[in-house]
Amino acid sequence: MSIQEVLPEQLAELLHHYQQALAPDFGCDSSEPTAESWSDVPLQERNRMVAAARLALLGVESRDRQESRRYFAKPGEAEWGC
Repeated sequence: MSIQEVLPEQLAELLHHYQQALAPDFGCDSSEPTAESWSDVPLQERNRMVAAARLALLGVESRDRQESRRYFAKPGEAEWGC
């Protein structure tokens, strides 16, 4: 699966899942109010997390495009021949 195939909603839910799974390893009490399933997260909070995931995916995609372009000459600057 490429980054273009990842839906922001999927990424947000996956990050939420990992955050909950890793909480005990970082000293977070699993009985805290943040320990809830994705479906229990308030809609406004889910929307915020999806928006953040969308921005993160756009940022990664933009960085990938910039990285791939740095190996190519700018128009009119290419050297031809061997």
